[in-house]
Amino acid sequence: MWLRLARTRGLGAIGFARAIAHYGNAADAIDDLPARARSAGRREITIPSRDTAEAEMEQIDRFGARLITGLDPDYPDLLAAIPGPPPVLIVRGDPSLLERPGCAMVGARNASAVGLRFARELANGLGREGVAVVSGLARGIDGAAHSGAIETGTIAVLAGGIDHIYPPEHADLHARLGEQGLLLSEIPLGQTPTARDFPRRNRLISGLALGTLVVEAALRSGSLITARYAAEQGREVMAVPGSPLDPRARGSNQLLRDGAHLIESVDDVLDILSKARRPEPPVGGLEDLPAERLADLFPDDESDPSHHESRSEPTARTPLDRLRALLSPAPVSGDELARAADLPVGEVQAMLLEMEMSGEVSTLPDGLVQRRRQS
Repeated sequence: MWLRLARTRGLGAIGFARAIAHYGNAADAIDDLPARARSAGRREITIPSRDTAEAEMEQIDRFGARLITGLDPDYPDLLAAIPGPPPVLIVRGDPSLLERPGCAMVGARNASAVGLRFARELANGLGREGVAVVSGLARGIDGAAHSGAIETGTIAVLAGGIDHIYPPEHADLHARLGEQGLLLSEIPLGQTPTARDFPRRNRLISGLALGTLVVEAALRSGSLITARYAAEQGREVMAVPGSPLDPRARGSNQLLRDGAHLIESVDDVLDILSKARRPEPPVGGLEDLPAERLADLFPDDESDPSHHESRSEPTARTPLDRLRALLSPAPVSGDELARAADLPVGEVQAMLLEMEMSGEVSTLPDGLVQRRRQS
């Protein structure tokens, strides 16, 4: 019954929570909601059949995953405390990671090589201290965070079904997360994400963690949406300072101006998390809702277009484009650029020479390179 109500089209997580608070259980809600919707002049709602729900359960089992509902004792307490927590979660991997203190780590998809290295180092250090690193398996900082903590504990929150691999280059990382880490989503298996699913995913990334750390982020980015959710959920917001010359640092630097905690090391993060308040799940329910207020069970706030995160992804890029995206005003070695771009060192050095001759980069006396400030 719980799964059928959770998959009712148009209800949403907030509507589900209100329905449970109003009716007391999923069975009574399923029995009464269609009639009340008609009497209130609403369009008829679509509740999946028992066979449909059982088929989804069988699909989850075949994939080697499991369903966690809001009734289960291992449903994450931190997630239960957010407004409109997801009524069901589909997970694959090590669910004990949900019991650890979590730190969300997000940032730019077109991250610099320095940002990628710092994210990996932070994630690895946090994992070694028993912190579960939570991120969204996107390109850039997300992938670096998962890679850094894959041996020590990391949770990937997906916008589509956990069987949907995106981006394609993270196929190996996705597979490892399903074994050593944890893949998690509120979306049924087999579904590819839509634009509205990404901000919904972001609220889960912040909701699973005591704090959210932004490594690199432009002023208009999904990472700042995650940071905003963290603040609204009463969680800590942290940011790594970046060069004022790098547009990828403007969003994270703005967070610092707005009061986010400045992070320069693993110890900084651990100190913030040790002082973080653990929110408690809400207690009690709503007053009885009259039929004319049935619309409260079908909120539109989760489909607010202003919450949509851009899903524009770069098409196949040339090696030079990949190298340019990794450069920043922060000095970096050619070897590190080659590793981050997955290119031969000799090829990278040749491209850097051309870029230096054209005025795009500068080579410092110690051999490190940095992007030149555009005049």
